[in-house]
Amino acid sequence: MSWGTELWDQFDNLEKHTQWGIDILEKYIKFVKERTEIELSYAKQLRNLSKKYQPKKNSKEEEEYRYTACKAFLSTLNEMNDYAGQHEVVSENLTSQIIAGLARYVQEVKQERKSHFHDGRKAQQHIETCWKQLESSKRRFERDCKEADRAQQYFEKMDADINVTKADVEKARQQAQVRHQMAEDSKADYSSNLQKFNLEQREYYHTHIPNIFKKIQEMEERRIVRLGESMKTYAEVDRQVIPIIGKCLDGIVKAAESIDQNTDSQLVIEAYKSGFEPPGDIEFEDYTQPMKRTVSENSLSNSREGKAEPKFGGKSKGKLWPFIKKNKLSLKLGAAPEDFSNLPPEQRRKKLQQKVDELNKEIQKEMDQREAITKMKDVYLKNPQMGDPASLDHKLTEVSQNIEKLRLEAQKFEAWLAEVEGRLPARSEQARRQSGLYDAQTAPTVNNCAQARESPDGSYTEEQSQESEVKVLATDFDDEFDDEEPLPAIGTCKALYTFDGQNEGTISVVEGETLYVIEEDKGDGWTRIRRNEDEEGYVPTSYVEVYLDKNAKGAKTYI
Repeated sequence: MSWGTELWDQFDNLEKHTQWGIDILEKYIKFVKERTEIELSYAKQLRNLSKKYQPKKNSKEEEEYRYTACKAFLSTLNEMNDYAGQHEVVSENLTSQIIAGLARYVQEVKQERKSHFHDGRKAQQHIETCWKQLESSKRRFERDCKEADRAQQYFEKMDADINVTKADVEKARQQAQVRHQMAEDSKADYSSNLQKFNLEQREYYHTHIPNIFKKIQEMEERRIVRLGESMKTYAEVDRQVIPIIGKCLDGIVKAAESIDQNTDSQLVIEAYKSGFEPPGDIEFEDYTQPMKRTVSENSLSNSREGKAEPKFGGKSKGKLWPFIKKNKLSLKLGAAPEDFSNLPPEQRRKKLQQKVDELNKEIQKEMDQREAITKMKDVYLKNPQMGDPASLDHKLTEVSQNIEKLRLEAQKFEAWLAEVEGRLPARSEQARRQSGLYDAQTAPTVNNCAQARESPDGSYTEEQSQESEVKVLATDFDDEFDDEEPLPAIGTCKALYTFDGQNEGTISVVEGETLYVIEEDKGDGWTRIRRNEDEEGYVPTSYVEVYLDKNAKGAKTYI
């Protein structure tokens, strides 16, 4: 049972079948990937569920967990969290044991398949070239034989005519001899090409094609075995963490073990086997004899005439749309403002703090570089033979200018950071002390930064400096009385959707919950709400339906 002997004339079908086999492998890889995504998503949902029902620290709920029933519930939540971790283990093992190895194997199979079919097409082209040479020598032999017959008839006619000179008769005789000699040469060439083609054809159908198809068969059987092994691994990964579904996994293992590459190969043979025998040797056709010339029924020409070869048109080329350029343009159009004013307060504070830290690191790096250049300059001054000290002046000046630019940039972001920290709601006492210390240390910096800001026409104004100074003083003043007088409610709101509120400065809400509005949306997409005296924060405006109190202080009037 070999593809080389049974499917010798099914080159195109084998090419389609092996490509189908690769598609099956890629389909299985995609299936496992989607399974890993489901496991990770399920694990995340389980962790969030466990976290949601965990008792809050320093609350009345902690007292309730003295009871055994509540302790059991807490243990259940902890076990649920561990259970979520097992699903993450399943996802990791599927990725490492199946997806990674199978993806590499698919690439190897593609390269091997490409090489085998390249050799097959090369062998086809060679046998076709030999066939064309045989046909050409055959037609030339036929033509030369006809020319020799006509030359012989012309000579006999001239020799029988008494009115023709001996010179003309001799010329006709010589021409007939030349034509006969050409016919003999063509006959020898045709005979040589025929023997060569028959040898090449035997090699092609009994050696080259069987060897190539045998390698393709082995490659295909290895693919089938690898797929079965991957299915076993898939089941074993689940078996390690989910014993309760062992029966189902046994079914998967049984299905994987039932795969037999020999059976699949036999099915391929039964599906594509034509039943024809390879063509035999082509018989010699002698055109020197006045006989009826017929073409052998077993010749390759007949098989070609009876079988229409499909012609494949050129591949259509798809258009490559410049997605990259569009994305870059959209990013430029939708760029965030420099002061991150499009973000909610706490997010803006984090971004500004991160920017300040980055600038400080860059300043420290430049200062270290300046110190190194200064030390190098001192070395040059003490040892002139090592270098010219004046050559470092330009570098020192450049580094100093960079430090000054970075300091101005840092002062600008520090001023924005101080302004944001003055507006943040419900900060802890430690944060307030840190903020107060920061304001005391950076008050001159903020003032200088405000003076350095540009007006829209590019000029510098003192009014901005005064305004920034007033803002800093106002925020410090507000901090002192923030805890004494909480903001009054200006209305109520109903939660349209559930919001987790995991970021600092936000608050979690449940769908259908009613809360108090203490500060409406100022255009940044966030509304400040309060649940009770201790819980307040920001939620997305699109998540709540706001009902403002017209008589409340600070509320807008709607007509």
